[in-house]
Amino acid sequence: MPLFGSTFSPKKTPPRKSASLSNLHNLDRSTREVELGLDYGTPTMNLAGQSLKFENGHWVAEAGLSGGVDQREAQRLRRRNQQLEEENNLLQFSETTAEFQIMKKELEELKSVNRRRK
Repeated sequence: MPLFGSTFSPKKTPPRKSASLSNLHNLDRSTREVELGLDYGTPTMNLAGQSLKFENGHWVAEAGLSGGVDQREAQRLRRRNQQLEEENNLLQFSETTAEFQIMKKELEELKSVNRRRK
């Protein structure tokens, strides 16, 4: 009888074959989607009584009211926002032009003062 060992030594089991139990991996993607039901459609949610859907990277109201505002009002607000942005851009351009004109006038005055000193 051995002191530090065991006389029992079982045989090693052979490795299992990794064959799939399903043949779904052989199907093309569209067939798999039909078989497994992977066509979910567009994501939708209901938030504060408003139904929204996700399209082209944005959440859009499905129909009717958009956040308590009807579609015509929302369109009018978008147009007004666009007009205000254009007006703001024009005002910023005018301000920059006016500042440039003032700096140009100051530069001319400094040049004339410098010429008188010489």
